[in-house]
Amino acid sequence: MELSSSQPEDAFTGEARGELSLRAARALWWGSAGLVLGVLGTSVLVAGAEHGRRLAVAVALVLVQVCALRWQARAPVAVLAVNAATGLAVWALLPAVSLTGALLAAQVSLCVLSALRPRRVSVRALVAMCLPGPLAFGAGGGPTGLAVYLLAVVLAWTAGQWRAAQRARTRAELRRAVMEERGRIAREVHDVVAHTLSVMVIQAGAADDVFVRRPEQAREALRAIETGARSALGELRLLLRAFGPDEGANEAAQQREPAPSLARLDELADTVRATGMTVHVHREGATAGLPAAVDLAVYRIVQEALTNTLRHAVGADEVSVRVTAEREYVKVTVVDNGVTPQGRSAGAGGGRGLLGMKERARLVGGSLRAGPLSGGGFEVAARLPVEGV
Repeated sequence: MELSSSQPEDAFTGEARGELSLRAARALWWGSAGLVLGVLGTSVLVAGAEHGRRLAVAVALVLVQVCALRWQARAPVAVLAVNAATGLAVWALLPAVSLTGALLAAQVSLCVLSALRPRRVSVRALVAMCLPGPLAFGAGGGPTGLAVYLLAVVLAWTAGQWRAAQRARTRAELRRAVMEERGRIAREVHDVVAHTLSVMVIQAGAADDVFVRRPEQAREALRAIETGARSALGELRLLLRAFGPDEGANEAAQQREPAPSLARLDELADTVRATGMTVHVHREGATAGLPAAVDLAVYRIVQEALTNTLRHAVGADEVSVRVTAEREYVKVTVVDNGVTPQGRSAGAGGGRGLLGMKERARLVGGSLRAGPLSGGGFEVAARLPVEGV
């Protein structure tokens, strides 16, 4: 079954292109506009109190910067150019406003550009923003004015780089979570299909053997095949809906179909008994209040172990399942009485079955061992922690 899909990748496409959601872009605009109006606007009003016409032009330029910030998430390069030009114009009109303060909006735009665009683009913008530095030195600021300006520009660029790294880490974590979920779904699909098809194959063979001599027994086997197929299709629909957008339908399906758990262990055993195999199920301790992850892991381990018995245990006609719930651990043991042929070992079963069981045990902090017994038969034993899952 092919599980690759473009859907999870599409979820990251917008961020990969450096786009923000509408809400994030709006919050960014309000925050940066408030900063520019509060700091630069106040400085302009104070410095231009005695320059009526210059003050009016400077205020207009500040408002242009605030309006330009509205598009900084969508076109940060163009907004940076506009804010840098208008900032220099404000400084030329009112030299009492420091160059660092006059270019505050440009520094904000540089920070956003550094966070949303590739580094090669942001480095060029950083170099361009450093070019007006000599103006701060020559306007009477001296080395201190130059140092303050360059420090402010570099800090704005560095803050953007930090934010870009943070967003990259978040995307990596989300992508890793998606991959892990895909792997979990793949194991679920494997468990359901492998177990049910194994039972159906054996039942079909039994029905063929007794079709003429015992037609009623053959009908029972065929009905069991139909029941198993319907059950497998139901579980497959639940699993494959994980890739669909209809959450309401998914929740409704989950309400209709009971989830795999130890409460359905007898149903699982009955499907194997229908093949002629004798299955003994023993429970010890309170298994009803286990954590959901442990409950599901135990069920799937037993399911896979029974499937391996049906498929690989030569001459097996009896299997014992024992689930022991203790205070700190749950112990699961599945033992069959089949002949252990040469080559059947802990790696038997086609690679994915036992590996999947070990992975399930590992994911909940437990351990699992599987191998032939000295007196014959094959054993799967798992120990899963109850607390701290």
